[in-house]
Amino acid sequence: MKIAIVADSNSGVTQDEAKELGIYVLPMPFMIDGQVFYEGIDLSHEEFYARMEEGAEITTSQPSPKDVMEQWEQLLEDHDQVVYIPMSSGLSGSCQTALMLAEDYEGRVQVVNNQRISVTQRQSALDARDLAERGWSGEQIKEKLEATRFDSSIYITVDTLKYLKKGGRITPAAAALGTLLKIKPVLTIQGEKLDAFAKARTMKQAKTIMLTALAHDLEERLADPKAEHTYLQIAHTCSEQAAHELEETVRELYPGVPVFGAPLSLSIGCHIGPGALAVACTRKLKELE
Repeated sequence: MKIAIVADSNSGVTQDEAKELGIYVLPMPFMIDGQVFYEGIDLSHEEFYARMEEGAEITTSQPSPKDVMEQWEQLLEDHDQVVYIPMSSGLSGSCQTALMLAEDYEGRVQVVNNQRISVTQRQSALDARDLAERGWSGEQIKEKLEATRFDSSIYITVDTLKYLKKGGRITPAAAALGTLLKIKPVLTIQGEKLDAFAKARTMKQAKTIMLTALAHDLEERLADPKAEHTYLQIAHTCSEQAAHELEETVRELYPGVPVFGAPLSLSIGCHIGPGALAVACTRKLKELE
């Protein structure tokens, strides 16, 4: 059985990288000052954050049903099934839309609702690819990925409260107070939504909070304190040097464990702005170890 694995661009996988990895990526649309752009097609990360800094009006959107179905139908011309892994259903309505659209494909399209985004969503796509190569059906892949949906965590700290305020994630009063006190909030994604986790006064303290939370998850939630059976990941928004330094710290804490680093998807970046850092972990599937 030939299966096409598709993620949306919230996974952080670029079109060129997708070709190298043997998967497919559906680009997510953005509205910037009333004009539609597609992540990784006609909108780079550098251009996105430059427009953001200029004060452009930026909103996110889910892909149109037409765009989604056109990609599926093109892939089904030479594949038996499509496994589609959209961003978390708690962060966008695009997953629910895809689930409804898939009902017309008589099982040939399996939509995975495993509540991942960014580097953890990327890993789900790679796991799906590897399971397909081992002969798993689309239905089996969907069932496995959804059964392990909570086997990942992301912790994010932001450099400014400006964009959380702009997106309505916090009140103007809270943003003003936080800016005055130089608060660096730490947010978390553990399935479903982006939630508040802790508050820090400095970026250094925020990093410590994130790394402590990561260590706690590895020991308590994943029962893997040395990360021997867990993928470790770093992500950022326009913070390559800081991300590199954080990556080195993680490597020192978990010697010999590979650490993957990449920019956060623009759907997250839209709400948190440039200068953000994130650490993440995803449990390896036993079937692939």
